[in-house]
Formats: sequence, structure tokens, C-alpha cells
Amino acid sequence: MKRLDGRAVDTLRAIQMQTGFISTAAGSCLIAFGGTRVLCTASVEEGVPPFLRGSGMGWLTAEYAMLPASTGTRKRRDGVKKDGRGVEIGRMIGRALRQAVDLSRMGPRTITIDCDVLEADGGTRTAAITGGFVALCQAIDGLMQRGALKESPIAHQVAAVSCGVVAGMPMLDLCYREDSMADADMNIVMNEQFRFIELQGTGEERAFSLSELGQLLSLAQGGIAQLFAMQAQALGDAARVIGKKQTLVIASNNAHKIKELTAMLGDRYRLLSMREAGFEGDVEENGATFADNALLKAQAVRDATGYAALADDSGLMVDALDGAPGVHSARFAGVHGDDAANNALLVEKLRDVPAPRTAQFVSAIALASPFLPSRLFEGVCPGVVTFEPRGQQGFGYDPYFEYENGKTFAEMTDEEKAQVSHRARAMQKLLEALG
Repeated sequence: MKRLDGRAVDTLRAIQMQTGFISTAAGSCLIAFGGTRVLCTASVEEGVPPFLRGSGMGWLTAEYAMLPASTGTRKRRDGVKKDGRGVEIGRMIGRALRQAVDLSRMGPRTITIDCDVLEADGGTRTAAITGGFVALCQAIDGLMQRGALKESPIAHQVAAVSCGVVAGMPMLDLCYREDSMADADMNIVMNEQFRFIELQGTGEERAFSLSELGQLLSLAQGGIAQLFAMQAQALGDAARVIGKKQTLVIASNNAHKIKELTAMLGDRYRLLSMREAGFEGDVEENGATFADNALLKAQAVRDATGYAALADDSGLMVDALDGAPGVHSARFAGVHGDDAANNALLVEKLRDVPAPRTAQFVSAIALASPFLPSRLFEGVCPGVVTFEPRGQQGFGYDPYFEYENGKTFAEMTDEEKAQVSHRARAMQKLLEALG
């Protein structure tokens, strides 16, 4: 079947994206899909809706409207009672674009995406989502340029396209005349991983098959891939805000601890040591508990660098010593980090204590965000203290701490220790909380 405008079934209409169209907006994009033209603007306001106040989270919402002459026949302006279709589409745009943003990294501010249809020739809601993302990126770039944001919260790229079955033929990006005669039509929103954010599909004249659905999804993916490239081109330098991992500073100068934590976190973050983040020196650990010290370190590094920071405070608690060395584990013998002296003193203090000399390694991990309340995660690993060191791995008290499997921490491989250690147990709770 030949399409009304001569396009192939898998071809988008002519697309144009003009950025900076409204100089007074934080971001703007005039987007055209063939005869459809939508003006998308982004506005930034400090503060969030009541249900988010005090949470540290940001918010993104959207509104959609059609200008009176956008369809050829004058459309009445919205009054006190808003057009139901416009409200529903506005909600869809907001849902879609919230998937682009990590709201926990935006700060307590609201971004509103306004989408006004200047001319409607089919696909207005998908054009609004695609252009709205461009306006959103410009707004975030502006916040970063003036120092209101340290880094971009844009975690995903988002675009949308329509498709449908017309006269039995699946087609991409329907114009209004094609849409009006479609057997079935769909609106599809995806991110850069081609994972679905929203699917709206309706059998208009007849039900459609699983095979037809597959063809429509394939057409949509191809069209959205092209839209991603067009968005990036339209944004130019501002495209740098898309898809950046959150920076996380590990608040430690202990190379062994940094190695362990880095392995546990994987590639979720862009990880920096304190020195790499520009933080020199140490934080005084004068807290009464592991949790106190972890919070002190994480919050000090966060405040100094502007990035999220993660700190671990951990140590050995021996039952026969009333929980010592506890928070003084690293300086038990008086000099910070003197493992040999610390272990010698431990053995000496336990010389007259019969086996089993029960103990537990304890870890408190603090995560301090620039915007959210700080969070704590604790892990405990039980074991016993031996008098003879065994193993060449690990650090600190590891050669003297025997786990229930009969191995000391120093006898375990990095992989084995990462399955059972106090730090691994605390980190597992953190990762589960992050989702």
C-alpha cells in the first residue's frame, strides 16, 4: 500500500527541533512532526508539592493544551474546567519524562513541562514527549551552568512515536488522515535501552493480532532510535547532561577498604576516592559508635565536595573485652593503622580467656546525599578470635578472626569474604534500599 504522502511504512515524517525558541523559558523546543507542531517549554521553580516537602526529592510535571486554531476548526480555550483529553495527555507526558530523571538528585525544586500544540496533524502527544525531553535537558544544563546542580540527574533519554495498522498494513508515525482511518493505533514511549515506558494501543476498527503488535513495536523502536539521534543533535553541547552516572565519593583513604567497597558497588556509580574528589586529610572520628563515625565521615566529605559520599566505619567487638576494641579498632594499640601492634595487644588481652573467644565484626555504612536525608546500614558477622594468625589475604584483624566455616578472613578469597563479611552484609542492605 502506498501511503498518502508517499513515505515507506517504516519512515518518519520530516522532523524538526528548534531549541531556544522561547528566550524566557529555562528550556524550550519547537518540534515538528510533518504538519504537527508543538511548542514545549520547561520552567523551574524552587519548592515541591506538599506530598514531597521535607523529603529532599524533586518533582516533574507536565501540562498539555491545543491552541484554538490548531485543528482548523476553532477549539475552545480551557476555562475553569479543563479539557479531559488534555489533562490525560498532560499526565502521560509527565509520567514519561519522570522516567528520564532521578528525582532524588534534582533537589527540592519542580520542573514543569508545558506542551502547547500549535498545529495538529496526528501524533501530538508523542511529539510533546520527544520535544519535552529536549526542553528538560536544556533546563537541567542551565541549572548546572549557574551552579544550582553539581551534576545532571538525567538518567535516561526518552522519546516517543505513534504507529498503527492502516488497511491491514503496520505503519510508523501516522499523520491525522492515516490515524482517522486506522484499524488500530499505538503510542509508544521508550528509553535509550529500548525499554518500554508506556504503551497505549487500541483496536479502533478491529482487534489486532500478536504478529501485528510485534511489527508495530519493531517499527516504533526503529523510529525512536532516529529520534534519539535528532534530540542529541538539537541539544548540541547540552546533550552532555544525558545518562550520566551519579558520582559517589568513598570517604576513606584505606586502600583495602576502597577496593572492597568498589567491588561491591559494581558499575552503579562513578566512584571517586576522597583525594580524586579533592578532599585532602582525614575526618576526626570522635563518635561513640560505628554509626556516629560513619555519618561524620560521609557528611564531611559530602559537604566539602558537593557529591554524594559513602563512608564505612567498622571494627572488631570481642565479647570477653566488653565490646573492645570497638570504635578504637584501627588505633587499639595507640597508632592508627598499626595492624601488627593492634593484633599483638588483642592476643595479649585475651591470653587468659578460654575458647571460644566469641566476637563479631561490625560495619556501619553511611550514605550522605546532597539533597536527601543521610541513611545508615549496618552489618554484623559473628566469629571467634584465634591466637595464631592464618592466611595472607585481607587486612587488620582478618588473620585472627575465624568465621563459622573454619576459615579466617585472611584465608578467604576476596570473593568468599564478599559473601559473608560484615561490610558485605551492610552493603547488601544499602543496595536493596537503593532498588
